[in-house]
Amino acid sequence: MKLRNNLYKIMLCALPILGMGTGCSDFLEEVNPNEMSTESFWKTVDDLDAGLIGVYNAFKNQNLLAISDEYNRSDMTWPGWGRPNTSNQYYLQEFNESSSTPNNKWDALYKGIFRANQVIVASEELIPTLKDESSQERANTILAQARFFRGLFYFYLSTGFNEGNVPIFDFVPQNEEEFYQPVKPKEEVMAFYLADLEYAHEHLPPSYSRDIDQGRVTAGAAAAVLGKSHLYNENYSQAMEYFEDVMENPAYGYALTENIGDNFTTTNELNSESILEINYSLAYKSEISVWAEEQVSNSLNFAVSPVGGWRSIYPSCWLIMAYKEDPVDINDPRNYVVDEDGSTRLRKYSLRTSYSIALVDDTDLEYYGTSTAEATAFNNKETGYFRKYSNWEIVEDEKDIVPNLRSGVNVRVIRLADVYLMYAEALLMGDGNVEEAMTYINRVRHRSALQLLGMDGTGEYPAAAHDNQTYDVQSLMDHLMYVERPLELSLEGNAIRTIDLRRWGITKDRFEELSQRRYYTDNFAFVNSNGQSVTRWASVLTTEEMESEILMDYQQAASNYIASEHAYWPIPNSEIVANPQIGGED
Repeated sequence: MKLRNNLYKIMLCALPILGMGTGCSDFLEEVNPNEMSTESFWKTVDDLDAGLIGVYNAFKNQNLLAISDEYNRSDMTWPGWGRPNTSNQYYLQEFNESSSTPNNKWDALYKGIFRANQVIVASEELIPTLKDESSQERANTILAQARFFRGLFYFYLSTGFNEGNVPIFDFVPQNEEEFYQPVKPKEEVMAFYLADLEYAHEHLPPSYSRDIDQGRVTAGAAAAVLGKSHLYNENYSQAMEYFEDVMENPAYGYALTENIGDNFTTTNELNSESILEINYSLAYKSEISVWAEEQVSNSLNFAVSPVGGWRSIYPSCWLIMAYKEDPVDINDPRNYVVDEDGSTRLRKYSLRTSYSIALVDDTDLEYYGTSTAEATAFNNKETGYFRKYSNWEIVEDEKDIVPNLRSGVNVRVIRLADVYLMYAEALLMGDGNVEEAMTYINRVRHRSALQLLGMDGTGEYPAAAHDNQTYDVQSLMDHLMYVERPLELSLEGNAIRTIDLRRWGITKDRFEELSQRRYYTDNFAFVNSNGQSVTRWASVLTTEEMESEILMDYQQAASNYIASEHAYWPIPNSEIVANPQIGGED
């Protein structure tokens, strides 16, 4: 019973009053939890909005997306701190129901659902009593936002845990027993969250006029999640309908940014490409811990950065090589740079590569105010780092942000480039429409001045350089799976790569194939800003055989991965032990 009581207290502390900065201990002193009622909290539309802030606050909890561990269990990352050995259970495919990440993610998602349900129930009770039209309109928009988030959180649960079979809460529990619900089948869970998202799509505005409301969820965000859900379930025609709404509805106004880097830093946040984005800020609440949920920053900068950070996650070998080998459009002037001596040359790596990862020999984009080679030592056979989520463009060291462990970089959860690529996949798998699918892939590539797919002189950009290859459904789908989606969307969204590999049915094969690849390292010599000659040893990754230590990835993952155990997170041990409807004791 002790464990069950603890869970009950945890859920009580998820009340939206936390979104207004009140701690759980304060709340429990002020209100008897055994006498709580909806009427105790929800009197006005402002109360509804305050509760909704609590839902948004739940969305920014880093445990909810669990970016590092979701990507460590895919084929995209190495879990940090040098090579060649690691004990990271997610990378090694050794996690289970007792592992911290599934427990924390489950807890974060159900806290968000609990808060959303409070707003939904209170809105449905308050709206009929409102007299003026403006209050009704505002309350209805709040209700639609709350239903969007409940739908989104259940979408994440369904695609993340126990093959989609999870407990459903469509009410606010009034006593301890009601917190323990049985697992519902995937089909029922899906129908539940689709109804929420469809309601949100119908009732949310396409945009907001007030600056203070920028970043709130919109009808376009609901359409994007609906399309993603239908794509994941191979309902290609429905997916295309929602993606077309996202792409073609002028009320949304979505467009690819001119510079792909605008999607990864504090520059140009909430831009035209952003569909669903988590807002963070460097504002600091000194009265609480830097780790507290009520803080408005994130710590992803410390996870990815070697400059003042922990470098606890960086790109896997194959991903680094894929970025290095992504060909640029030699006809595009954006790919030409002027050297210090005034000569013009072709940039070494693509714009997408330079803005996504930091390579020691990339001299075309600054890194923390200097060259990548000078910014960090590239020790321990570390041959590349993610730029995404770091503050490389505004500080010289992540520790320049005081107090440390904070970043204001927003997390772009869904952006238009993802929708273009998902739409291309739906066209291929639903209609076999290679030409139209290639059009949307090439839009994404052209934005970053990459060499386009297909024949020279064709498509929307006839002046661009093309690869002059003929594609069919399978070869273009292979390009999406192994090149376009991973390079465009690395480290983004909610478990994008993990889910992609699983739904394509290639996770085990992918680990086995990658485990056979061998990589080597070379040195990089340069002259630093003080005129000194410096060598970064074993810092340049290559597939060319050299006299260096061989680097290999995913040997243990290839052996350990079992789809029935690792394709989804298991229902966490905290729920199994506590919930008598699932496995706990009365």
